[in-house]
Amino acid sequence: MADVPGTLEGWYALHSFHRIDWSRWLAVPQSEQEAILAEALTFFQREETAPISGEGASALYQVIGHKADLMQIHLRPTLEDLLAVELAFNELRIARFVIPTYSYFSVTELSLYEAQARGGGGSEAELMAQPFVQKRLKPPIPAEKNYVCFYPMNKRRGETVNWYAADYEERRRLMREHATTGRKYAEQITQMITGSTGLDDWEWGVTLFGSDPLPIKKLVYEMRFDEVSAKYAEFGSFYVGRRVPVAELAGLFRSRA
Repeated sequence: MADVPGTLEGWYALHSFHRIDWSRWLAVPQSEQEAILAEALTFFQREETAPISGEGASALYQVIGHKADLMQIHLRPTLEDLLAVELAFNELRIARFVIPTYSYFSVTELSLYEAQARGGGGSEAELMAQPFVQKRLKPPIPAEKNYVCFYPMNKRRGETVNWYAADYEERRRLMREHATTGRKYAEQITQMITGSTGLDDWEWGVTLFGSDPLPIKKLVYEMRFDEVSAKYAEFGSFYVGRRVPVAELAGLFRSRA
């Protein structure tokens, strides 16, 4: 039986995707649209500012392409906190004019591979106290990085290779190599890894924040050549978008008026 590596967990994460139902929205009188948008503006302002105390983070993005129009990212300490945010959005009048297209539930995660390598060993409690671990498990959503890329992924369990049957030290070596590639882009890209085994259809969610979409493309491309990705990685759909400041929400819904 293969050795099972430990993981450290932090905040729960919800990535929620919607498409605007333009035909229904444009049929609403302008005065009613204004009231609906004002209510939505209050919601997003509250969700983005309420966690400033350190108990979570939220952000809204405009997604490019046909997969969705909007992506909400919410990080909270508990599943119940995320349910409350989701329910609050669904009770808004604007929720009647958007169609859910996808969602992803996970929890921020750091493998003991990386935590021990960077933290010099130690117990889980000692590692949890280290600043770099806290930043990974309770990450801010960087407001200065306007672009986001989200995708889910698995490690292969196929006929020729099986990540979960590979030797523990080999897995550590491969992940160290993978992390080395990521660190080359550390100043350009902020990465958030969330684990979802047993929580959603894939095993991990990867969220990349950048000031320019091209470094995101280059990072993902270069990582494809890492042995761990070349042999074992399977990827879901990619969602790319631009952060929408709360003050610009109304303009987004008026873009087809």
